[in-house]
Amino acid sequence: MTYLRTAAGALLAALLLAALPATATATAAERPGVALSQSQGGKGGEITVSGSGWKPGALLMLLVCGQATPAQGVVGGTNSCANTDGRAATVDAKGAFSRRLPVAEPPSPCPCVVHVAGVTGQQDVVDVAFTVAGHPTAPLPEPSGRGALRVLTSARLEGSSGVLVWFGAPARREVVVTLGNLGRTAVRDPVFEVGTSHGVFSPQYEERQWRGTVEPGRKAVVRLPVELTAGAHGDYQVSVRYGGQVIIEQPWGVGRPWGVTLFWLLLAVVVPAALFRLGMAVVDRVRPPGRRRIRQSAAGRPRPARRAPGPVSAPAAGAGDEPTAVLPWFTPDSAPSENSPTTKGQS
Repeated sequence: MTYLRTAAGALLAALLLAALPATATATAAERPGVALSQSQGGKGGEITVSGSGWKPGALLMLLVCGQATPAQGVVGGTNSCANTDGRAATVDAKGAFSRRLPVAEPPSPCPCVVHVAGVTGQQDVVDVAFTVAGHPTAPLPEPSGRGALRVLTSARLEGSSGVLVWFGAPARREVVVTLGNLGRTAVRDPVFEVGTSHGVFSPQYEERQWRGTVEPGRKAVVRLPVELTAGAHGDYQVSVRYGGQVIIEQPWGVGRPWGVTLFWLLLAVVVPAALFRLGMAVVDRVRPPGRRRIRQSAAGRPRPARRAPGPVSAPAAGAGDEPTAVLPWFTPDSAPSENSPTTKGQS
């Protein structure tokens, strides 16, 4: 029985040892690889970059970068790469690609690498050591832990203006962009700086922290709020800065708050009318009491119709009639008679 157990254990160990190399080989085959036609070159030359094991149809970006090693990746991010001399490559149906890349001096000193990163279809990153002849060399800086975030898609502004914005309320939007981590370290809760500028004025930046983690070789959709001052209108420029570098610039056109103009027009009509009515009320209160009562009675009772002037005939005297009143400017003694001589007849 002991012999059988020993034989079974030996057989199982042999099977495990035989399977380990096959598993390692399969893992290595699944990982994308990159090869260079030469390990060094001078400015103005060309090298051939080829790869295998990539996802068919993936779009890759090829760059010569400084301050980088295959173990630590591009420490300074894409700002340390010769971006203007980069090339794009598309993976064929077999998962392979081959592209000629011009040798350019990166803005940062060596050690240098050929940086191959997936843009669409695959997010893997592979760095291969490369020496740029005649380019300065310097020790790698201390890792800052910020990672290497890169804009993968064009930024856009999302959101809409409400009714209150038409009356001068602050306009709000969200800057939406897809960022990829091309470094070797994860980026946790990155802090961005968002600013807006109008005309020739420089942007005023405010810190915006995005909550989340972007693992190496992964991407994430980042949303950053942006807000203007009350009553702002016209053409604005939204800028997003990360690590001291501007990574996003997006125009933003804001309409004029016509509700404010309408409010001031109505105010210009209502206030004078209210002041006029108030003045009339004050004048009516300071009017003397008698005139005010007369005015009130006249206002409450219709005025009698006036008769047309005409000759007044005296009623005929009768037996039962009362004596007629004597006019004030005539007296019985001074009334003229028919027999009294006139002044003109006297001589």
